[in-house]
Amino acid sequence: MSIKVFSRLAVGTLRLKPPPPAFSASTSGCSLTVKHDRPNRRFTVSPGSEADCAVLLYRFTGEKEVDLISTYVPETFRGRGVAALLSRAAMEFLLEENLKAHISCWYIKKYIRDNPQQRYEQRVID
Repeated sequence: MSIKVFSRLAVGTLRLKPPPPAFSASTSGCSLTVKHDRPNRRFTVSPGSEADCAVLLYRFTGEKEVDLISTYVPETFRGRGVAALLSRAAMEFLLEENLKAHISCWYIKKYIRDNPQQRYEQRVID
């Protein structure tokens, strides 16, 4: 499954883990797009219908600071790397905009720990 990540400055394609066996073969080739909704301060992915939207929320806490508040992935799409895609998009946004972040979301903290090669920890405010 391939993923397209769109932000103001970059477009990229990421590979998701293959879907678990409980998913039908028709979903294995599906393409997901991470959308950055700047006015509403969120990143979204719609692996199914718009009602099944996965979301990462953030808020500005200062001129060059944000708080990455939370991630939510609908239960039927959990375990497929969707939260990781949202987290990566948010961290790339920090890099592009030269922002620092407070990390309130446990999953994003885990994502940063699990991806030390990206040097995302340099963007984190304790």
